[in-house]
Amino acid sequence: MAEFDVFNGDADGICALQQLRLDEPARSRLITGVKREIELLKRVSAGAGDRVTVLDISLDKNREALCRLLEEGAEVRYFDHHFAGEVPSHPRLTAIIDPSPNVCTSLLVDAHLEGRFRAWAVTGAFGDNLDDSARQAAIPLGLDEQRLDQLRQLGIYLNYNGYGATVEDLHFPPDELYLALHPYADPFAFIEKSDIFRRLKAGYEADMEKAGKLRPELETEHYALYRLPAEPWARRVSGVLGNRLAREAPQRAHALLTRLPEGGYLVSVRAPLVSREGADELCRRFPTGGGRKAAAGINRLPEEDLDRFIAAFEEVFGQR
Repeated sequence: MAEFDVFNGDADGICALQQLRLDEPARSRLITGVKREIELLKRVSAGAGDRVTVLDISLDKNREALCRLLEEGAEVRYFDHHFAGEVPSHPRLTAIIDPSPNVCTSLLVDAHLEGRFRAWAVTGAFGDNLDDSARQAAIPLGLDEQRLDQLRQLGIYLNYNGYGATVEDLHFPPDELYLALHPYADPFAFIEKSDIFRRLKAGYEADMEKAGKLRPELETEHYALYRLPAEPWARRVSGVLGNRLAREAPQRAHALLTRLPEGGYLVSVRAPLVSREGADELCRRFPTGGGRKAAAGINRLPEEDLDRFIAAFEEVFGQR
């Protein structure tokens, strides 16, 4: 029997897998990539007797590969909070999917494991910009504000590391980052003992200092749009900057368009935190777009579609 763990390379995907494998150790093949690389199941070749665990990637974007794996005899368990479309009914598929705007994959796994590794679930929720949900989940842990903020920082840094056009943009490949985390059942021990935490913190602070000099290209009371240069630091901050802007102006939607070296834009969209709706609706209008209600993106927006995107952004969020 072969085990495959297929997971998003962001904080939520990594923290979800961390919980599962602390509870259920296994020698598995890791399939992951940058946060935006979500069509991961096509990289899996598995058959009868094999098990595939999928975490934090859209079923809708992986439907064909999922059906292939089920037809070839693999057992699949699927945890996710993105738009799924129709979930296949199959005896070898266990799907725990909830697209509610205040849920993330780490919290779904936490519920499945009855809170056995709750601190990692809280870390993943903070990384996914679900501060209220993270704090609610953390209540049984009895953490003071300083300790809670440590988990929030760790979640942000793990999420920050997942953004980039390619793995070369990242400080650490997501599979290596997960393997570095895995020996630590307690995230506070990782924060205290691992040099990786300090390296991510330093990279985040340096990149966000540059991001702090950006100004919106479009700005109203309902939305703001930023354009970022074709630089690795800009690709790395595109998600965490969107999260920060959303927290600072919760009544606004935000779009960050980061120019890609080959042309076009990498797009991150954050719906207003007061509603947490509309981001996936907007991004799915474009061929490489997807995500969830509160946060979504487009992997490559061609230059010729820029005006159409801006018009759609204004249409979706202009009156919310």
